[in-house]
Amino acid sequence: MARMRVFIVLVLAIGAGGVFAFATYNYVQNMPAKEVSIPTKPVMVAATDLDIGAEITADNVRTINWPANSVPQFAFSDAKDVIGRGIVMPMIQNEPFLPMKLAAKDGGTGLTPAIPPGLRAVSVKVNEVIGVAGYVLPGTHVDVVATVSPTASQADMTTKVILTNVEVLAAGTKIERTTDKDKPMPVTVVTMLVDPEQAERLTLASTEGKIQLALRNPLDRNTPVTRGVKPSALLGTPASTPKAVARVGTPNTVVAAPRGPEPVTVEIIRGDKRAREVVREQ
Repeated sequence: MARMRVFIVLVLAIGAGGVFAFATYNYVQNMPAKEVSIPTKPVMVAATDLDIGAEITADNVRTINWPANSVPQFAFSDAKDVIGRGIVMPMIQNEPFLPMKLAAKDGGTGLTPAIPPGLRAVSVKVNEVIGVAGYVLPGTHVDVVATVSPTASQADMTTKVILTNVEVLAAGTKIERTTDKDKPMPVTVVTMLVDPEQAERLTLASTEGKIQLALRNPLDRNTPVTRGVKPSALLGTPASTPKAVARVGTPNTVVAAPRGPEPVTVEIIRGDKRAREVVREQ
């Protein structure tokens, strides 16, 4: 009899709990959803990735509702303010258009609006080695290393860093005609942003010698001063120094002392020992 009462109480408890849980579930499901409205503002963003020099068209612009309390400063809210203008800095998809990314309304398109006042865009031909295996991209910074001889002598060939922390404005491939049956050949061209004096040095180095681009960290602002290196220093051979020559009638002249013939030496090997002895003339 006692077991029967316990069993009945347990069944009633389970039934009551199930009914209560079912009623609670239905109540929660039927509750009206509360909508929280956040103030927004229309912002013009890029619909696709855009490269330097591209002209913005209606297909490149998309409007999104941006939270009003976090709208980027100077962001555009009307497509008319961006369509037709040129891109001076690379943009990625869904990036908002900002004045610093765009050329002036009357600045046109292409690379011209991307060149700041006082600077010049100079292009040089490169290959996979010179272009650091394709890692030289727009926006990266490089050092320009030139190898050139100031004379016709191979011994005077010098390699030296001639430009440091140069910004790459554009990098791409163009098609040129070769002299072999006028066949088209792809040529990689890198355009760098330099001042007029640097443009002269870069042009001279690329025409009279060879150049190499050295990729660098854009956060590294140091400008190392190098002395350059010649083949003799590369191989550990000391550079020859000119001998002093006496000039007649000039004060404070330095006369080089005459040097006699070099003594003749003989190397003698005794077991694992080596010795040199001077052979004297009789």
